[in-house]
Amino acid sequence: MRVLFYDSSDDRAGSARAFLSAARVLASRDHKVTLACTANSEIEALAAAAGVTVVSLPADGSTAGDAWRLREVLKDHFVEAVFVHSDRDQLAVSGAMRLAERGAVVRRVGAGAGFEASRSARFASMVASARVLFTSQAEADAAVKNGLTLPTAVAPLGVDVARYDRIEPLTRESLRLPRSGALITVVYEPTARKRLFTVLRAMAVLAPRHPELQIALVGRGSDDEEIKLHAAALGITGVITHLGLTVDPLPLIAASDLVWVAANCDAAAFGYLDAMALRKPVIAERSPLAAHYVADGITGCLIPAADSAETAALVASFLAREEQRQAMGNAARARVAREFGEGAMAEGFEQAAAEGRAAWVSA
Repeated sequence: MRVLFYDSSDDRAGSARAFLSAARVLASRDHKVTLACTANSEIEALAAAAGVTVVSLPADGSTAGDAWRLREVLKDHFVEAVFVHSDRDQLAVSGAMRLAERGAVVRRVGAGAGFEASRSARFASMVASARVLFTSQAEADAAVKNGLTLPTAVAPLGVDVARYDRIEPLTRESLRLPRSGALITVVYEPTARKRLFTVLRAMAVLAPRHPELQIALVGRGSDDEEIKLHAAALGITGVITHLGLTVDPLPLIAASDLVWVAANCDAAAFGYLDAMALRKPVIAERSPLAAHYVADGITGCLIPAADSAETAALVASFLAREEQRQAMGNAARARVAREFGEGAMAEGFEQAAAEGRAAWVSA
């Protein structure tokens, strides 16, 4: 098949990463794959490094302008199905399909995001053949129950655990951290700020009893001034390093004792999978999405929302039991290899693209 992935967001930790992973795997299965993204973005560089054919679009392009540009991409690459994430991108691709007179659109819904058909999405679905792709059957069933009438498909997020074996942990020296003491990495993205503040409050309770403890915040927005001020107000500036996007999260996670995921949707799902594939136990607020990936008490710990005292006690228990952490890390790795591999993800994307192509051809 000839497939296009289009994402204008550059959400490296979330939706764009999901598309990049799927594009790489489908290309390895001999599909003709193209990824359209914003010029000079992180995802453009990562796609090129992965050997995926990339089409660059202007960063300030309008929906109509991108539709005209994508029209040429559809025709030049003989595209049969296009994957998108947002209302805006679905509208641009649907317009391009009408102009090029070819292709079907597959609207992917991020893990745990839920689906609500906006006015523009409903209009786009009338312009070009469309279906909706979810990361679990439960989420697809819930959307249908809530009134979704478009055809659905499922492609669970997955990773190749063997790729993680090549990751070299960062050294404490490179992070300018003490050589001794536990290191907790917090994987963050900006929509989960309230969850991050729970982390900070728990650390404020824990830090006086564990002066050797170090916290590394990583991810877009983790070095924002508001977060630094909040940490300062709690008196924990000395134990927290705000890394933002200055380091690759994977080597940092590999160097950690625990991983705390303060994120939502695809960014959260990848945070869980990355940590588990690297044999690290996970801490996260209890939610349906977290419970889907993290087996509570086996591969990590799911904590109640906004309870900093109980959370601090749980973290202290983790830090005191190295054998428990190692056992959970090994169980986490086994769970990812068994239940969240790339094969099922690739098959889901393939099925969605094939069904979309069939609907377009028969229309």
